[in-house]
Amino acid sequence: MKLKAVFVLGASLVALVLNSCAPVGGGYGLPDALSGAGSRSESKIPWNSPVPKERPGLATGWGAEKASKLEDVHFVRASSKPAGTDMIFYNNSAGIKAMSGYKRKVSPMQTASGEMVEWGIKGGVRFLKAYKEGGYGRRLVEGNNGGSYSIVVKNRSKSALEIVASVDGLDVQDGKSASFSKRGYIVQPGKTIEIEGFRTSTSTVAAFKFSSVSNSYANMRHGNTRNVGVIGIAVFTRKGVNPWTWMPGEVKQRKTANPFAEAP
Repeated sequence: MKLKAVFVLGASLVALVLNSCAPVGGGYGLPDALSGAGSRSESKIPWNSPVPKERPGLATGWGAEKASKLEDVHFVRASSKPAGTDMIFYNNSAGIKAMSGYKRKVSPMQTASGEMVEWGIKGGVRFLKAYKEGGYGRRLVEGNNGGSYSIVVKNRSKSALEIVASVDGLDVQDGKSASFSKRGYIVQPGKTIEIEGFRTSTSTVAAFKFSSVSNSYANMRHGNTRNVGVIGIAVFTRKGVNPWTWMPGEVKQRKTANPFAEAP
């Protein structure tokens, strides 16, 4: 499938557009006992038990408008399927404690897609606290209601890559349901991009801002909070280019690397 890029952000970031979307799933619902499907006596819930009015924890709202200019560029994907995907879950401190058992603090940046990219979540001037659940558990970052954040992605390979990003199940380019078939941002080799919000035009974005679930963009725009609390990326390589070996001499140099090289 030939897909062409049509936008680039700044000197190292390119946006591509393709009209396509996929459903995210059903909305959040209360248990039957709390949604009116049965009496309190049937559900054995005391008559004076409080009925939850809102989901706890963080989601992402529609923040202030920020400048973010796009330019034209060309990029053809090697495949309609991504070379790799990754996700980071976010919540406030209490939410992270509730979501995870054993966890350890880790570096805010993590590698993905065969280590072709490194990415993390930045809040303001520094990266957010990041944790990893025991074993092969989830990656979690800690935010605060009202704080802004951005998605930082570094290309560690030797070729341009396309990054399709989503927040709360919504594509960052159009704010609609996320899908692999939609286009994303192009990151040049060795470069780092910072995705700061949902795109509102070819020159502006609405900043990512932590909010309550009821005030989230997913709820206010779509009335669907099923996927709040997760940020994802899909990485696409360029057609006809091996992102690790296209540079002349790279493979030969790696094959002849000496772990005990003598000092000059």
